[in-house]
Amino acid sequence: MNLELRHLEAVCRIAEAGSLSRAARRLGVSQPALSAQLRRIERVAGGELFLRGRQGVEPTPLGEFVLRKARLVLGEMDALAAGARAIAPHPSLRLGCILLVLVDRLLGELEGLLAGQDIHVSVEQSATTLTRQLGAGKYDAALYGEVNDYEVPLPQGIMARTLIPKEPFCVRLSATHPLAARERIALAELADESWMMLVEDDDGGPEALVAACAKVGFTPRLRHRVTDRKMHYDLIAAGRAISLSQPTAPTAEGTVLRPLAGDPVTGRIRIAWNRAAVSTRQAELLYRAAAHAYLADVDNNPFHRAWWDARPELHPTLDEREP
Repeated sequence: MNLELRHLEAVCRIAEAGSLSRAARRLGVSQPALSAQLRRIERVAGGELFLRGRQGVEPTPLGEFVLRKARLVLGEMDALAAGARAIAPHPSLRLGCILLVLVDRLLGELEGLLAGQDIHVSVEQSATTLTRQLGAGKYDAALYGEVNDYEVPLPQGIMARTLIPKEPFCVRLSATHPLAARERIALAELADESWMMLVEDDDGGPEALVAACAKVGFTPRLRHRVTDRKMHYDLIAAGRAISLSQPTAPTAEGTVLRPLAGDPVTGRIRIAWNRAAVSTRQAELLYRAAAHAYLADVDNNPFHRAWWDARPELHPTLDEREP
């Protein structure tokens, strides 16, 4: 095996995280997979790179040497990519997103604000994978969500800005559900339900739901993991599951959205970008486009419009003048 850039990145992430488990989360892989990869890297390097202990990992002298060289190589590769994009006649904007409601409108907003520039938008299932790929150069910018106090780790060289600092998650359930007629639902009333989550909820969502449910006396049954939006709605309409939802989500036949009393689970939306690939002006235009896309969905549900209007301090800061 020859050492590749991904191997050097893994070594650097392990050192930065201080433990294999934290590094695995940041890299979007399982801990056993990262441990196996590290053993292969160490065989090529000729010895142990880290000492493992109860408190985490510490680089060995060989590890310190490999880390110094790895950081130099990765820095040069970042500089090469940034330099090439800087002199390209019409560089495209590569935007990665997780499946947020505003993504449906975002491309149209970007085409209006970044007229003449090629824009490529891709959807990832994992926020951790998304930000890792942003740091690795696959994307120039990323749009993602975080739940409650959880913060998605960001690689070096990445800038971030909060678009929506807080929004209350609501619940989507079947229109025939006994609680569907309620204007607002207490979380404790959903103790016997089966919950549907995304395939990879690494934005803090499952942990936040479990913690909120524990406060009112039950453990939620997280049974379904579905990424297809239509299947997601169909399962809920059939009464087979319920799910947390952004309050800006659209209506779906056979389902209803209801706010949760006391806002036990909240989210925020953030934008991150590689400062070597995205200019200050582009970052501002991206923020503006995402803000317009979010605001266009506030009226999807009257309960969220009322909540939103009562909290002007949460609204995006929009200066419509050219940056």
